[in-house]
Amino acid sequence: MHQKTREQLVNRQSGYSLDRDFYTDPDIFEDDLNEVYFKEWLFATPACELPKVGNYIVYKIADYQIVIVRGSDNEIRAFHNTCRHRGSVICREEKGAAAKLVCPYHNWTYDLDGSLLWARDMGEDFNPEEHGLKTVHCRNLSGLVYICLAENAPDIESFARVLRPYIEPHDLEDAKVAYQSKIIENGNWKLVWENNRECYHCLSNHPSLLRSFPEDPRVSFLGEGSTPDYISEHFSSCKTIGLAAEFQVPEDGHYRLSRMPLLPGAKSFTMDGEFAVPNKRLGRIEWDQAGVCNKFHYPSTWAYFLPDHCMTFRVTPISPTETELVTCWLVNKDAKEGVDYDLKHLIEVWEATNAEDRRVVEDNQKGVNSPAFVPGPYSPLHELSVDGFVQWYCDKLASRMPEKETTMSIIASV
Repeated sequence: MHQKTREQLVNRQSGYSLDRDFYTDPDIFEDDLNEVYFKEWLFATPACELPKVGNYIVYKIADYQIVIVRGSDNEIRAFHNTCRHRGSVICREEKGAAAKLVCPYHNWTYDLDGSLLWARDMGEDFNPEEHGLKTVHCRNLSGLVYICLAENAPDIESFARVLRPYIEPHDLEDAKVAYQSKIIENGNWKLVWENNRECYHCLSNHPSLLRSFPEDPRVSFLGEGSTPDYISEHFSSCKTIGLAAEFQVPEDGHYRLSRMPLLPGAKSFTMDGEFAVPNKRLGRIEWDQAGVCNKFHYPSTWAYFLPDHCMTFRVTPISPTETELVTCWLVNKDAKEGVDYDLKHLIEVWEATNAEDRRVVEDNQKGVNSPAFVPGPYSPLHELSVDGFVQWYCDKLASRMPEKETTMSIIASV
């Protein structure tokens, strides 16, 4: 880890935004990749994007290219997109279908489980079993595919257990991708996350979203103190029909799950508040007022699960000041566009919200770039979740410091 990163962690002021270098400096960005993105579990894709044997996507992050493919046994696996011969990429397209994975350079051929099937004229001493594709840790969590680039992946089973009752009622394995958008935000990945973690900015920036989503900061973060009556009543109603709803946040703040009410009368994230897919809903939730199951899992994803459709978001750093955001709208696999749902009705709220957030993040980055920028304090009412994300990030970097530099000394406030 770079000395600059260590010094900035030592000097961070608790309760304030991060210093300018955290959002602009190439060395700190390199540490973000090496110590966070390359060591944590990352959301890669909804499993339904790989509906058939041989379907694959290529997920790129920094210099890594990962092939995620559904095998002949229906299991989803991940491999480095690097031929074991001379290193050529194997899958050149972002997504596709293949009976076998064939390197376009010399036609080395791999089965969908990564084993090498054929390599021409390699001599009698050549052992194909020693030259299968390099694997990447991969887990299908109730229809959400996660990967981890680390040699020794951290625990994900505890998260999987907590996640399961929240999203299994939405039947993500029976979904299809109705629409996918990919945008590049000219802002640091942490600014993208910080913006997502609060609705302090919603009133002045998100008119479409606020037709259905409560601005109440307690919907995003229930801090210390009593839970508002209307949220408690919603939790109780969900429990009555067997839906997991109450806040689940581990001690380190790594993820959050909850099922929150929308505004009175609103059923889904649409301009009129009605269901976007009213007759062929995704999942088994029959209660119209079930609201939205909110999920985030640092550092790569947040998602929203509604009674009629679901949305996943994937955050991938590109450079110190560029971030890719991929959004997928998921509907019942049997729902037909133009018959069971209108695409504009389905996507217009979050298409607008993503565009508005991109402008907000890019304005934020432009201001942070200024040498005059000085970190300001977080709102104790609206930005507790932002502070939680920043603390998670700093703690994660601190935990990966050399042992002689204790975590307490690294995260100390000035």
